[in-house]
Amino acid sequence: MLPVSASTPATDARTRLARAAVDAFAARGFHATTTRDISTAAGMSPAALYVHHRSKEDLLFELAHVGHLRVLDMVRASVARSADPVTQLGDLVEDFVRDHAVAHTGARVINYELAALSEEHRAEILAVRHDIDLVVRDVVDRGVAAGAFSTPDPRMTSLAVLSLGIDVARWYRDEGRWTPDEVAAHYRLLALRMVGADPAGSSASRPAGRIDP
Repeated sequence: MLPVSASTPATDARTRLARAAVDAFAARGFHATTTRDISTAAGMSPAALYVHHRSKEDLLFELAHVGHLRVLDMVRASVARSADPVTQLGDLVEDFVRDHAVAHTGARVINYELAALSEEHRAEILAVRHDIDLVVRDVVDRGVAAGAFSTPDPRMTSLAVLSLGIDVARWYRDEGRWTPDEVAAHYRLLALRMVGADPAGSSASRPAGRIDP
């Protein structure tokens, strides 16, 4: 859930500040990071951040808001590719997990630093997260209604599916043994089994990577 990543060209000051903030927040945590840390890492003067943002908290909010809105668009697009709930859930989870693996540093920051936001800003982010949850819950509800899924509590299952995907950002490492595609394909199967679906009925884009304990 991140508007910029390590591969994003730093073509303007706001992008450079965003990239520097993500790296600094990930390395030190929001509260231990100073505005000088961010501006210096961006190759700018100590006061440069205030030219573009009212505060350090405002910068974190922008990262979180843009990132969450992008993910909301992504999961809606995932669902729109098919009318079948099994395929919809599989595609949604695969896209969601891959995204959290590829952009794991930024996703970790904007998911696990929400407590640093003001009450007003946090409420805005939680509203977008609620919309993301509604997309997943709608797919699960329709799958249950169609007899394709079997779960005693669709709402709790939907939250569990999203929580698993978000947590990928916490443990994923670029130098680890699994690629983002392998993790995404494996989580696709896990999610479908969680709802009691037949994974064979979902057109996975890649074979699942084996994840050992």
